[in-house]
Amino acid sequence: MNKFTLFFLFFLILLALTHLQAQEPDTLPKVVPGKIIDGDTVPLVEVKSITVYPPYEFKNRRHQVRYSKLVYNIQKVYPYAKQAGEKLEEFQRVLDTITNEREQRKYAKLAEKQLEEEFGEDIRNLTFSQGKILIKLIYRQTGSSSFEIVKELRGKFTAFIWQTLATIFGYDLKAGYDPEGEDRQIEEIILLIDQGYF
Repeated sequence: MNKFTLFFLFFLILLALTHLQAQEPDTLPKVVPGKIIDGDTVPLVEVKSITVYPPYEFKNRRHQVRYSKLVYNIQKVYPYAKQAGEKLEEFQRVLDTITNEREQRKYAKLAEKQLEEEFGEDIRNLTFSQGKILIKLIYRQTGSSSFEIVKELRGKFTAFIWQTLATIFGYDLKAGYDPEGEDRQIEEIILLIDQGYF
């Protein structure tokens, strides 16, 4: 090797070393919270809890189709129930600030009109089964039956009229939600939806 080649290699190595030293690490190492137990540091990591259900064993094809329909119906109405819970909280916060009863009724009518414009067409296009599930899920999200919500926002008479109309069409606005009893399967499907399985 001649002197020029040796000098050139030395220059390249020196250049590479200075370049490496000048670079800062792209990411800093993550610091994980920990706890010292008997002189050892043990990392503390928060793990989300999940619920595991055994896979369904269907008796026959008809039961499997019925379950698939239930999953589909819940997936369709669950977002509406969640939005209903959020909207009701928002309306309740505003109503709590209004002291005049007349202004409260006026605001309730305005809120109803807003909900009608936003969701009216979608709600009217629900099937009978989806409507029944929606009534149950609204109770699940808000802790109040649809009848109680209408009664609180629009008054007893209006709630009675809506309940009467609902009964004619086979619905019950006073229906509750029992996640441990008759609505257990619905609750399981909702938990699986929230965990991203559906």
